[in-house]
Amino acid sequence: MSIQEELAVELKDALKSSDRNRKDAIRAIETEVSRAKAEPGFEGEIDDDLYRTVISSYVKKMTKSRLEYEGLGERGEQMASKLAYETDYLARWLPQMLDETATKELVYAAITELSVDDPKQAGKVVGHIMASHKGEVDGGLVNRLVREALNA
Repeated sequence: MSIQEELAVELKDALKSSDRNRKDAIRAIETEVSRAKAEPGFEGEIDDDLYRTVISSYVKKMTKSRLEYEGLGERGEQMASKLAYETDYLARWLPQMLDETATKELVYAAITELSVDDPKQAGKVVGHIMASHKGEVDGGLVNRLVREALNA
């Protein structure tokens, strides 16, 4: 079953059970997919890859927003909780990210493969890893680990 079909089933169930948080999360993703396919130059199909890209982008934005709401203390608590639910709920359609240990192994392998030893070439290593392991690694973590490895 495709992600689009799963979300349709989930939406029907959320509407029947009056699960507002789940309904809102699914509708937000459907809106983002509609925006993506309406973008100038969009070509291709509405498939699982598009849904994963949209969900990944949405989760990233909502995680950032959640942190901002948490910074508001009691005033932002309700919205932070809602966003936490959404990101947790949608994470099931995202590929599992490699942990820090596995990412560190990729970093050392890429540095060796590219024969890089100059910290000024960190971007080259980061770009190589991000291109070859798209969706598998956290860009911020890769960047930090590359810089640490090259500065050591």
